[in-house]
This record gives sequence, C-alpha cells and structure tokens, in this order.
Amino acid sequence: MFLALALLALAVGISAYPVARRLTSRLERLQAGVESLAAGELSARVKVEGSDEVARLAESFNRAAGRIEELVGAHKTLLANASHELRTPLARIRMAVELMKERADPVRKAGLEQDIAELDTLIDEILLASRLDAVKEPDTGEEVDLLALAAEECARYDDTQLDGEPVTVRGDPRLLRRMIRNLLENAKRHGAPPIEVRVSRTGDGAEIAVCDHGAGVPEAERERVFDPFYRHTGAREIAGAGLGLALVRQIARRHGGEAHCAPRSERGSCFIVVVPVHRPRRFT
Repeated sequence: MFLALALLALAVGISAYPVARRLTSRLERLQAGVESLAAGELSARVKVEGSDEVARLAESFNRAAGRIEELVGAHKTLLANASHELRTPLARIRMAVELMKERADPVRKAGLEQDIAELDTLIDEILLASRLDAVKEPDTGEEVDLLALAAEECARYDDTQLDGEPVTVRGDPRLLRRMIRNLLENAKRHGAPPIEVRVSRTGDGAEIAVCDHGAGVPEAERERVFDPFYRHTGAREIAGAGLGLALVRQIARRHGGEAHCAPRSERGSCFIVVVPVHRPRRFT
C-alpha cells in the first residue's frame, strides 16, 4: 500500500510539474516586468498568456505601465513646452529694459537684469534636463580631452587651480563642457576659494574632481544635493535654481559614468565625476 501511495504521489508530481512550471515561468516574467518598470524602463510590458488570474494580473500591469508612461511623457512634454514658451516674454522683457535704459534707476535696472539672467539660466537648464530625459543616448561620440576642456572652463573663473593629465573620453563635448562648468559654478556659489580642479585616470575611467574650501556639504545631504531643485542647508539666499548638480549627474550617467559628493578631511566639499575612458582602436 505504501509503495502504491508513493507511486501515486510520484505520478501526480510528474504530471503536475509542467503546469506548475508554466505558472511559475509566467510569474517570473511578470516579476521581471515589474522590476524593469521600477528601474525606469517605462516601456516595460509583459506577455499576456491564458485567461486565468495570472493573465488578468498581467493585463492590469500592462494597463498601469501604459498609463504611467503616458503621464511621464505628458509631464516631460509640458515641461519642455512651458520652458520654450517662456523664451518669448523673456525676450520682450529684455528689450523693454534696453529701451528704458536711460530713464531707469541704475540700482533697479541692475536688479532687473540679474533677475532676467537667472530666469534665462533656469529656462536653459530645464530645457536641457528635459532633453536628457527624453533622449537616453549621447548625441555624438566625439573624442574629448577632459584636461583641455577643464582648462578652457577654469580660465573663466578666478582663484581656480587646475592639475592633472590628459585623458580622452568619448561623448558629447557640449554636455561635458556644461558638466564641468556647473561643477565650477557650484563651487563658486556655495564654496570658497581657491577652487581646485584635478583631471586624472583611475582604472578604466577618467576622474574629474572639483573641490573648494567653503563650509562643505553635511553628510546627510551629500546625496540629496543631486536632486532637482534641492538646496542644501544654508543655501537659501544664494542665487540659483538647484538644477546644476542634477544636470551634472544626468550628463555623467548619460556618458556611462557617475557623480558623487566625497567627504574631505579638511574644510570644504569635493564633487567627483567618473566617466569611462575612450580606448583607441587597435588594428592588427
């Protein structure tokens, strides 16, 4: 009897295995789709198989993912269009300021021009952030010498010291230039001179470090400073919209790299970007 029961259980297990395996495979694919969506792949969908509860769950997931993709796409389009439309009234305001140049109070006119410049910078940064979100791959794959690029940008700022070695990466030179400029502008606004810039090779990557001698960034905020529109403690009265470091990280990741705020043993903060090094093609 025990042998018969054992054989019966074995037969049931063998016959049920294909059904169970098919069910678990569908659940695994559904899980993979959920993880892809959570990782930011908004186009993730799963194949709907059968007409049971798992199939209905897959249909619900696809509908939810589609709706999320539509909402995010509409948000990006709205942001880009709104930023673009702001250019026209901004140009009219600038023209009005020029026309009233002789009659305006110099102090008030200077303040208005500064407000216009900040608004223009904000629009430019929002448009760039929207474009980087919409297009995930670099526009160009040019060879760029980071040390030469950093030297050109450092020449725009006082009390800036540059050191390092020539390192070539492949990417968009305009975006890489903007990344370095944002790092320097952040050090100028939130730090204190001298600003130290170093370009070096580290393993398979090129490292750009921009350090200052200001108050530094609290440890609890070293990651949050890369969030869009976030301003760390003590920066409320300083000009800027809080998009500079967010763009730095976006550009770094667009080139296969990463940006972070590193602790320093002395006073100040140090922002480091690492991007892959371009290796020359070998011909045999």
